[in-house]
This record gives sequence, structure tokens and C-alpha cells, in this order.
Amino acid sequence: MSIWWSLHLRREAASVPLARRLLIGTMETAGVDPDVSFDLSLALSEACANAVEHGGAGAYRVTAYLDGEKCRIEVADSGPGFPGAAQGCPTQAPRPAAAETDEHGRGLCLIRELADHVHLGNKPGMGGGAVISFDKMLKWREGAPLLTA
Repeated sequence: MSIWWSLHLRREAASVPLARRLLIGTMETAGVDPDVSFDLSLALSEACANAVEHGGAGAYRVTAYLDGEKCRIEVADSGPGFPGAAQGCPTQAPRPAAAETDEHGRGLCLIRELADHVHLGNKPGMGGGAVISFDKMLKWREGAPLLTA
């Protein structure tokens, strides 16, 4: 069995905890280990906050997929995108850590630390926009409903 859902959210700060709570509730109901749920919910919060701050006009989209071994989360917006991503800039290369006093840049570093695989890209076409997707291998509580179905 697998679970997936997708949300279209306004670029408002109040949308970030909504997405986070839905993800936590889904994982708790499915039987995902609480430590993994926490890591993914924090990474999702950072990705959503990035979309709210830099995502252009209108809404952004959050999609989450859970299956027997991993969770993939994707956040897409209609903003200017990631510089260099369209030119094939490597997004998995280590980046310098943001300084404690930096106002920006810590969110993507945090997502890279919390997830197993992170991909930054830009949506093709005239509308453009950034897409961040990240995966994490799941650990399950004993007797997890998603595993027994």
C-alpha cells in the first residue's frame, strides 16, 4: 500500500504549519517512526517557507508520496527558480554552511542534512518556478498499518 497527497497552498506564512501538520498526521497514522516524521516535517517546513518567501505570485504546490520504503516530498512554486539549476549546475555538491548571522540560506542546508537525497530544479516553460524534491528512507513502528496492508 502507498499513500500520496497534493496541496495547492497560498503563499502565506499560515500555509506552512498546515502542510507540516498534514504530513505529520499522515505519517503517524501510517506508523512511521516519530524521528523520521520529525525530520521530514522540519524539511517540509523549510521548503514551504522558501516557497512562501521566494515563490512569485499566487500559490505553491506540495506533494508527498509514502510507500513501503521511502517518502518523497516535492514543493513547487512559480517564482524565479534556483539560479544555475537550468544550466545543469550540480545541486548535490556540498555547499558552504551558512553563517549563524546569515538571514538566508540555512533552509536548503537543513533540508540537505535531514533528507537522504535532495534535488533542486526549475520548472520548464514560460511560467517557470522552483522545484525542490527530497527523499528519505522510512523506518516503521512495529505493527505499522501501512506495512500490514
